[in-house]
Amino acid sequence: MTALAPSPTSAAAEPIRRSDSLVRPLAWFALALIGEIARLQLMRAGNLVGYQHYLRIDDLFAAEPVATAIVMAQSVVATLGLRRLWPSLRDWVSARYGGWRIAAIAVAFIGLSATLSREPIVFGGELVLASLLHAIALATLVCAAASIPTRALDSAAARATTLLPRAPDERPARLDGAAIALAIWVIVVCAVLALVSYQAHPHVPDEVSYIYQARYFAEGMLEMPPPPVPPAFDLDLMTYEAERWYSPVPPGWPAVLSLGYLAGVPWLVNPLLNGANLVLSYLVIGDVYDRRTARWSTILLATSPWFLFMGMNFMTHTAALFFTLVAALSVARMRRSGALGWGVLGGAALGVVSLIRPLEGLAVAVLLGLWGLGGRSRFRLAIPQVTVLALASMAVGAIVLPYNATVAGDPTTFPLMAYTDAMYGKDVNALGFGANRGIGWPGLDPLPGHGLIDVIINAGLNGYQVNVELLGWAIGSLLPIALLLFSRRMLRQDWWMLACIALIVGLHGFYWFSGGPDFGARYWYLIIVPCIALAARGVVVVADLASDGAPDDRASARVAAGTLALCAIVIAVFVPWRAVDKYYQYRRMEPGVERLAREHGFGESLVLIRGRRHPDYASAATYNPLDWTAPQPIYAWDRSPEARAEVLRAYPERPVWIVAGPTESGRGFQLLAGPLSAAEALQWNGGAATDAGTR
Repeated sequence: MTALAPSPTSAAAEPIRRSDSLVRPLAWFALALIGEIARLQLMRAGNLVGYQHYLRIDDLFAAEPVATAIVMAQSVVATLGLRRLWPSLRDWVSARYGGWRIAAIAVAFIGLSATLSREPIVFGGELVLASLLHAIALATLVCAAASIPTRALDSAAARATTLLPRAPDERPARLDGAAIALAIWVIVVCAVLALVSYQAHPHVPDEVSYIYQARYFAEGMLEMPPPPVPPAFDLDLMTYEAERWYSPVPPGWPAVLSLGYLAGVPWLVNPLLNGANLVLSYLVIGDVYDRRTARWSTILLATSPWFLFMGMNFMTHTAALFFTLVAALSVARMRRSGALGWGVLGGAALGVVSLIRPLEGLAVAVLLGLWGLGGRSRFRLAIPQVTVLALASMAVGAIVLPYNATVAGDPTTFPLMAYTDAMYGKDVNALGFGANRGIGWPGLDPLPGHGLIDVIINAGLNGYQVNVELLGWAIGSLLPIALLLFSRRMLRQDWWMLACIALIVGLHGFYWFSGGPDFGARYWYLIIVPCIALAARGVVVVADLASDGAPDDRASARVAAGTLALCAIVIAVFVPWRAVDKYYQYRRMEPGVERLAREHGFGESLVLIRGRRHPDYASAATYNPLDWTAPQPIYAWDRSPEARAEVLRAYPERPVWIVAGPTESGRGFQLLAGPLSAAEALQWNGGAATDAGTR
């Protein structure tokens, strides 16, 4: 966004007005595009579990000489281009963000530009490099927007007035063609990412558990018969008992995902929900603000990497956001109309949120309760509306009690807590503080226990990820929000959005785990709509400040052009980079074993998977049938000679295939041997991978 673009009335803009050529702005845009490609080459993310970091400054030329040279050349060109604009630019900033406010914006711009490191000097060096790269991108964008000729600006301003109306409107936003078109775009992009980047396959251990639970829910079961040899079928987040086997995770999301399995397209559930989320966010933000802010919000959300990549996976967060937005829209409509039907719908949706992610259900209940009872008196909910909302939410949320009683044996015992208590120790996964909190995952749980320092570290890790993933902008995602916060133009609605963010972030401060690097700050995902709304407000406020009350909208059009250019670069560069660099075969999970099954005709056989439990066995285990006697391949983990012998005794008549997983072969699933008899498999002691198989 061109927050610092000069007004069209400034002297510095005069030479630009005299030219109607688009060559210069297109050249600047090309430089911004190429610069973003080069910047991302200086970053190390990768498809293994870990937070992304820039290269050390002293390693730049050695590791990435071409990208480093491009960024340096971009910095020189942008600095020269900015020299002519600097006097008016400095005056504009001083007049609107002078004194301590510009210092506060600078702190926000710099402070979350890099992720935390264990060594302070390394972190400091990365902050310097990241801030310089953001500043270079911002300077390039300002030069690009300032070079747009007046004729193009006049045409753009006329079109922008239609798409992004200036007049405030207190009526709730209605669904229109622009929102529907963007929703279709989101569905298509998320579906393509789900198939091409994510390969319609789980990658996070949680997803494997969700998929099993969704599959047996689709078959009308609350649990499965246990595998014949539990050590050979061992998966994370699965509870093994003598007479049954089940997933301990909350039932809400697997119940929704089971609809995808019934339809035969489980990978399409989250893309469809994400399209609905875009429409719902447009309606909710349009009810809280005006149509201009709602339109900008949908544009920013439709190009948000955080939003798009969360819509391609098998995780819970997209569904939790969907039901949260349904509940929020219902409360908004009930505040205006008083109709009790909205209370039933909103309460039911709120109850489903609690069945998907219980802590987020609590956060949403508090927020909607405060919103319904607060605000302007003519929009406050009366006692009957509040009662209906509460009763509907409790009725749906109470489904968890008989579910817990059936699965865990006690209505008040959550299966997930029973699982973590049994696996890792009493209360390690509970909310609160203490030395016994946390599982101690290397690289993901920095310090033992959970205390104030852990809260700060987790907030730093997640804050950085929001700055990267929310908008994906080369100038940082939080800059437009900072420009709004210190603009002295905050509205009552803006403070409400900040309160939503603070409550969600604050509640998660009581949990020991930050959520890790999977899909951004995923434990904070419900803040995405408030953050997008504030970013959209930042764009609107900067555009209004740039206009300075002038009768034309040229300066405002420059801001809009710069913002849209950033969104276009995200779709053209950041999203493809992230899809290939991180999420393709993320965590080394891949669906290659079913290709081997087709090519070699595994049929009714036993397939021994060599390698680690995750990713090697977990990738193959998702193709296991729910019936351990089904006439199709049974995938077992070849974890030890003892486990192999026991599983061969359980399936003595089946032909045996031995397959190396990705971590063992180094190149995906590879066939090592087969078909073998049980006796031959018992004696097999290794060999090279082969595409044809061997006895």
